Amino acid sequence: MRTPLLSVNRRVRPASIPRARTQQGDNLRGAALMVLSMTAFTSNDAAIKFVTQTLPLPEAVAIRGAIVTLILWMVAQRDGGVAWWPAGGRDRLLLALRTGTEVVSTLLYLVVLQHMALGDLSAVMQSLPLLVMLAAALFFRERLGWRRLTAVGVGLAGVLIILRPGTSAFDIWALGAVASVLLIVVRDIATRGFSPAMRSSSVAFSAALAVTLSAPFMPADGGWRWLTAAEMAGLAISVLCLTVGYLTAVSTMRVGEVGFVSPFRYTGLV
Repeated sequence: MRTPLLSVNRRVRPASIPRARTQQGDNLRGAALMVLSMTAFTSNDAAIKFVTQTLPLPEAVAIRGAIVTLILWMVAQRDGGVAWWPAGGRDRLLLALRTGTEVVSTLLYLVVLQHMALGDLSAVMQSLPLLVMLAAALFFRERLGWRRLTAVGVGLAGVLIILRPGTSAFDIWALGAVASVLLIVVRDIATRGFSPAMRSSSVAFSAALAVTLSAPFMPADGGWRWLTAAEMAGLAISVLCLTVGYLTAVSTMRVGEVGFVSPFRYTGLV
Protein backbone atom coordinates (compact mmCIF):
# COMPACT_ATOMS: atom_id res chain seq x y z
CA MET A 1 0.00 0.00 0.00
CA ARG A 2 1.35 3.42 -0.87
CA THR A 3 2.16 6.02 1.73
CA PRO A 4 -0.94 8.14 2.54
CA LEU A 5 -0.98 11.60 1.06
CA LEU A 6 -1.50 13.15 4.48
CA SER A 7 -0.12 10.55 6.86
CA VAL A 8 -0.26 11.29 10.57
CA ASN A 9 2.60 10.46 12.92
CA ARG A 10 0.79 11.13 16.14
CA ARG A 11 -2.65 9.89 17.11
CA VAL A 12 -4.88 10.30 20.10
CA ARG A 13 -5.27 7.51 22.61
CA PRO A 14 -8.36 7.05 24.80
CA ALA A 15 -8.38 9.39 27.79
CA SER A 16 -7.66 6.48 30.17
CA ILE A 17 -4.29 5.80 28.51
CA PRO A 18 -1.42 8.25 29.17
CA ARG A 19 -0.62 10.33 26.14
CA ALA A 20 2.83 10.09 24.62
CA ARG A 21 4.82 13.28 24.37
CA THR A 22 4.48 15.25 21.18
CA GLN A 23 7.04 14.16 18.63
CA GLN A 24 9.54 16.73 17.51
CA GLY A 25 8.12 18.93 14.79
CA ASP A 26 4.48 17.80 15.25
CA ASN A 27 3.34 21.19 16.55
CA LEU A 28 4.97 23.04 13.66
CA ARG A 29 3.55 20.55 11.16
CA GLY A 30 0.10 20.92 12.67
CA ALA A 31 0.39 24.71 12.60
CA ALA A 32 1.42 24.66 8.92
CA LEU A 33 -1.56 22.44 8.09
CA MET A 34 -3.86 24.79 10.00
CA VAL A 35 -2.60 27.84 8.09
CA LEU A 36 -3.14 26.00 4.81
CA SER A 37 -6.60 24.88 5.95
CA MET A 38 -7.65 28.42 6.88
CA THR A 39 -6.35 29.81 3.60
CA ALA A 40 -8.34 27.19 1.69
CA PHE A 41 -11.60 27.59 3.61
CA THR A 42 -11.53 31.39 3.60
CA SER A 43 -10.95 31.43 -0.15
CA ASN A 44 -13.75 28.88 -0.58
CA ASP A 45 -16.12 31.07 1.47
CA ALA A 46 -15.45 34.07 -0.74
CA ALA A 47 -15.88 32.04 -3.93
CA ILE A 48 -19.12 30.34 -2.87
CA LYS A 49 -20.59 33.62 -1.56
CA PHE A 50 -19.88 35.17 -4.97
CA VAL A 51 -21.45 32.24 -6.85
CA THR A 52 -24.59 32.00 -4.70
CA GLN A 53 -25.43 35.64 -5.32
CA THR A 54 -26.91 34.47 -8.64
CA LEU A 55 -26.89 30.65 -8.53
CA PRO A 56 -29.28 28.68 -6.24
CA LEU A 57 -27.44 27.37 -3.18
CA PRO A 58 -28.43 23.69 -3.64
CA GLU A 59 -27.17 23.69 -7.22
CA ALA A 60 -23.86 25.29 -6.25
CA VAL A 61 -23.31 22.85 -3.37
CA ALA A 62 -24.32 19.81 -5.44
CA ILE A 63 -22.05 20.62 -8.40
CA ARG A 64 -19.12 21.62 -6.22
CA GLY A 65 -19.62 18.65 -3.90
CA ALA A 66 -19.82 16.08 -6.67
CA ILE A 67 -16.46 17.15 -8.08
CA VAL A 68 -14.80 17.42 -4.65
CA THR A 69 -16.14 14.00 -3.64
CA LEU A 70 -14.73 12.43 -6.81
CA ILE A 71 -11.31 13.97 -6.17
CA LEU A 72 -11.28 12.82 -2.54
CA TRP A 73 -12.36 9.33 -3.60
CA MET A 74 -9.30 9.15 -5.87
CA VAL A 75 -7.09 10.38 -3.02
CA ALA A 76 -8.58 7.75 -0.70
CA GLN A 77 -7.97 5.03 -3.31
CA ARG A 78 -4.34 6.11 -3.44
CA ASP A 79 -4.16 5.74 0.35
CA GLY A 80 -5.54 2.20 0.26
CA GLY A 81 -9.27 2.63 -0.31
CA VAL A 82 -12.25 4.18 1.47
CA ALA A 83 -13.01 2.82 4.93
CA TRP A 84 -16.76 2.47 4.45
CA TRP A 85 -17.11 0.48 7.70
CA PRO A 86 -14.14 1.05 10.07
CA ALA A 87 -12.96 -2.01 11.96
CA GLY A 88 -13.17 -0.47 15.43
CA GLY A 89 -16.51 0.36 17.02
CA ARG A 90 -15.05 3.57 18.44
CA ASP A 91 -13.97 4.72 14.96
CA ARG A 92 -17.41 3.90 13.53
CA LEU A 93 -19.11 5.96 16.24
CA LEU A 94 -16.72 8.87 15.80
CA LEU A 95 -17.07 8.77 12.00
CA ALA A 96 -20.87 8.91 12.29
CA LEU A 97 -20.66 11.76 14.80
CA ARG A 98 -18.14 13.71 12.75
CA THR A 99 -20.03 13.25 9.49
CA GLY A 100 -23.33 14.28 11.04
CA THR A 101 -21.92 17.44 12.62
CA GLU A 102 -20.09 18.24 9.37
CA VAL A 103 -23.36 18.16 7.41
CA VAL A 104 -25.45 20.20 9.85
CA SER A 105 -22.70 22.78 10.51
CA THR A 106 -22.12 23.19 6.77
CA LEU A 107 -25.82 23.64 6.04
CA LEU A 108 -26.11 26.25 8.77
CA TYR A 109 -22.94 28.03 7.71
CA LEU A 110 -23.89 28.26 4.03
CA VAL A 111 -27.36 29.56 4.80
CA VAL A 112 -25.99 32.14 7.25
CA LEU A 113 -23.29 33.10 4.74
CA GLN A 114 -25.99 34.21 2.31
CA HIS A 115 -27.61 36.57 4.84
CA MET A 116 -24.69 37.77 6.96
CA ALA A 117 -21.72 39.94 5.98
CA LEU A 118 -18.60 37.83 5.45
CA GLY A 119 -16.62 40.01 7.86
CA ASP A 120 -19.21 39.67 10.65
CA LEU A 121 -19.49 35.93 10.14
CA SER A 122 -15.71 35.54 10.16
CA ALA A 123 -15.56 37.48 13.42
CA VAL A 124 -18.05 35.09 15.04
CA MET A 125 -16.08 32.11 13.76
CA GLN A 126 -13.01 33.41 15.62
CA SER A 127 -14.47 31.94 18.81
CA LEU A 128 -13.85 28.48 17.34
CA PRO A 129 -10.13 28.15 18.28
CA LEU A 130 -10.91 29.21 21.84
CA LEU A 131 -13.74 26.70 22.24
CA VAL A 132 -11.68 23.89 20.67
CA MET A 133 -8.87 24.60 23.14
CA LEU A 134 -11.29 24.36 26.05
CA ALA A 135 -12.83 21.16 24.68
CA ALA A 136 -9.39 19.58 24.22
CA ALA A 137 -8.51 20.40 27.83
CA LEU A 138 -11.79 18.85 28.99
CA PHE A 139 -11.80 15.67 26.90
CA PHE A 140 -8.10 15.02 26.26
CA ARG A 141 -6.60 16.59 29.39
CA GLU A 142 -4.39 19.00 27.52
CA ARG A 143 -2.97 21.56 29.93
CA LEU A 144 -3.99 25.21 29.65
CA GLY A 145 -1.93 27.68 31.65
CA TRP A 146 -3.33 30.88 33.11
CA ARG A 147 -2.11 32.90 30.14
CA ARG A 148 -4.07 30.78 27.66
CA LEU A 149 -7.13 30.74 29.90
CA THR A 150 -6.96 34.53 30.15
CA ALA A 151 -6.67 34.80 26.38
CA VAL A 152 -9.69 32.51 25.98
CA GLY A 153 -11.74 34.63 28.37
CA VAL A 154 -10.82 37.88 26.63
CA GLY A 155 -11.49 36.35 23.20
CA LEU A 156 -14.94 35.08 24.14
CA ALA A 157 -15.77 38.46 25.64
CA GLY A 158 -14.81 40.03 22.31
CA VAL A 159 -17.14 37.68 20.45
CA LEU A 160 -20.00 38.66 22.78
CA ILE A 161 -19.30 42.32 22.02
CA ILE A 162 -19.60 41.54 18.30
CA LEU A 163 -22.78 39.48 18.70
CA ARG A 164 -24.38 41.89 21.22
CA PRO A 165 -26.90 39.42 22.71
CA GLY A 166 -30.16 41.04 23.74
CA THR A 167 -30.01 43.71 21.04
CA SER A 168 -31.52 43.85 17.56
CA ALA A 169 -28.08 42.99 16.12
CA PHE A 170 -28.37 39.48 17.58
CA ASP A 171 -30.80 38.01 15.05
CA ILE A 172 -31.53 34.49 13.88
CA TRP A 173 -28.53 34.53 11.54
CA ALA A 174 -26.14 35.35 14.39
CA LEU A 175 -27.70 32.51 16.37
CA GLY A 176 -27.18 30.20 13.40
CA ALA A 177 -23.52 31.21 13.22
CA VAL A 178 -23.06 30.36 16.91
CA ALA A 179 -24.74 26.98 16.43
CA SER A 180 -22.46 26.26 13.48
CA VAL A 181 -19.40 27.06 15.60
CA LEU A 182 -20.49 24.69 18.38
CA LEU A 183 -21.09 21.88 15.89
CA ILE A 184 -17.62 22.39 14.39
CA VAL A 185 -16.14 22.09 17.88
CA VAL A 186 -17.83 18.69 18.23
CA ARG A 187 -16.57 17.74 14.76
CA ASP A 188 -12.97 18.62 15.58
CA ILE A 189 -12.99 16.82 18.92
CA ALA A 190 -14.41 13.73 17.21
CA THR A 191 -11.62 13.97 14.62
CA ARG A 192 -9.06 14.08 17.40
CA GLY A 193 -10.32 10.78 18.80
CA PHE A 194 -9.80 8.58 15.72
CA SER A 195 -7.38 5.67 16.02
CA PRO A 196 -4.20 5.51 13.88
CA ALA A 197 -5.93 2.98 11.60
CA MET A 198 -8.44 5.58 10.41
CA ARG A 199 -7.04 7.34 7.36
CA SER A 200 -7.59 11.09 7.03
CA SER A 201 -8.52 10.77 3.35
CA SER A 202 -11.40 8.41 4.21
CA VAL A 203 -12.72 10.82 6.83
CA ALA A 204 -12.55 13.74 4.38
CA PHE A 205 -14.29 11.68 1.66
CA SER A 206 -17.14 10.73 4.02
CA ALA A 207 -17.67 14.38 4.97
CA ALA A 208 -17.68 15.57 1.35
CA LEU A 209 -20.10 12.82 0.25
CA ALA A 210 -22.53 13.50 3.10
CA VAL A 211 -22.57 17.26 2.49
CA THR A 212 -23.13 16.72 -1.24
CA LEU A 213 -26.07 14.38 -0.61
CA SER A 214 -27.62 16.99 1.69
CA ALA A 215 -27.73 19.63 -1.09
CA PRO A 216 -31.39 18.94 -2.10
CA PHE A 217 -32.49 19.81 1.44
CA MET A 218 -31.02 23.31 1.30
CA PRO A 219 -33.34 26.29 0.77
CA ALA A 220 -33.48 27.61 -2.78
CA ASP A 221 -34.83 30.81 -4.33
CA GLY A 222 -35.17 29.36 -7.82
CA GLY A 223 -34.80 26.29 -10.02
CA TRP A 224 -31.59 24.85 -11.44
CA ARG A 225 -30.19 26.35 -14.61
CA TRP A 226 -27.09 26.46 -16.79
CA LEU A 227 -24.06 28.14 -15.26
CA THR A 228 -22.56 31.35 -16.59
CA ALA A 229 -18.83 31.63 -17.25
CA ALA A 230 -18.34 33.65 -14.06
CA GLU A 231 -20.20 31.05 -11.99
CA MET A 232 -18.12 28.24 -13.49
CA ALA A 233 -14.94 30.11 -12.59
CA GLY A 234 -16.17 30.71 -9.05
CA LEU A 235 -17.11 27.06 -8.57
CA ALA A 236 -13.74 25.93 -9.96
CA ILE A 237 -11.97 28.02 -7.31
CA SER A 238 -14.33 26.68 -4.66
CA VAL A 239 -13.66 23.06 -5.70
CA LEU A 240 -9.90 23.50 -5.49
CA CYS A 241 -10.00 25.27 -2.14
CA LEU A 242 -12.58 22.96 -0.56
CA THR A 243 -10.63 19.84 -1.54
CA VAL A 244 -7.53 21.18 0.19
CA GLY A 245 -9.65 22.38 3.10
CA TYR A 246 -11.30 19.00 3.73
CA LEU A 247 -7.98 17.14 3.75
CA THR A 248 -6.13 19.61 5.94
CA ALA A 249 -9.06 20.11 8.35
CA VAL A 250 -8.91 16.41 9.25
CA SER A 251 -5.13 16.13 9.40
CA THR A 252 -4.49 19.27 11.42
CA MET A 253 -6.58 17.99 14.35
CA ARG A 254 -4.53 14.79 14.49
CA VAL A 255 -1.07 16.35 14.65
CA GLY A 256 0.51 18.21 17.55
CA GLU A 257 -1.17 19.72 20.60
CA VAL A 258 -4.57 21.31 20.09
CA GLY A 259 -3.66 24.19 22.38
CA PHE A 260 -0.71 25.03 20.13
CA VAL A 261 -2.25 24.32 16.73
CA SER A 262 -5.78 25.69 17.17
CA PRO A 263 -4.87 29.40 17.56
CA PHE A 264 -3.38 29.32 14.05
CA ARG A 265 -7.00 29.44 12.83
CA TYR A 266 -6.67 33.19 13.27
CA THR A 267 -4.53 33.33 10.15
CA GLY A 268 -7.86 33.21 8.32
CA LEU A 269 -8.38 36.84 9.35
CA VAL A 270 -5.57 37.89 7.03
